[in-house]
Amino acid sequence: MGGFESFVALLDTQPVYVVTAATDAGQRAGCLVGFAGQCSIRPPRFTVWISKVNHTYAVAMHSPVLAVHLLPQRHDLAELFGGCSGDAVDKFAAVGWRPGPSGVPVLTDALTWFVGRVLDRVDWGDHVGFLLDPIVTGTTTGRCPLCLGDVADIDAGHPA
Repeated sequence: MGGFESFVALLDTQPVYVVTAATDAGQRAGCLVGFAGQCSIRPPRFTVWISKVNHTYAVAMHSPVLAVHLLPQRHDLAELFGGCSGDAVDKFAAVGWRPGPSGVPVLTDALTWFVGRVLDRVDWGDHVGFLLDPIVTGTTTGRCPLCLGDVADIDAGHPA
């Protein structure tokens, strides 16, 4: 393993997220995301990057808001949102959720979450970055989110 790969291999303790989206037409989608982070303090901003081959990408491109969830130490949630494709599975039939702003699904078992208004969408190669303005947040109990190293064994539900 050389150069950049050695650097990113040390990042396996960063959290993973489930990002959910909904359209005015009633479509819902959600996926496991490893690329995300706060990108501004004032004003508060957060960016999530969604793979263009992911089913959630098409829904997110038409969603006015996205919900970003930190997961508790539950591999089943990560497996569902990272290992199954929304093209074939209704992920929301298998989990507890409630509608948030603009109908975006908010997972009831998330460790913490926020809904952000999509301010911009930028093509970054094989992923598109969604710049979010947080508008509402929620927190449950627990303190240790699921991290990238915890989900390394999940095979993506969509082709790479």
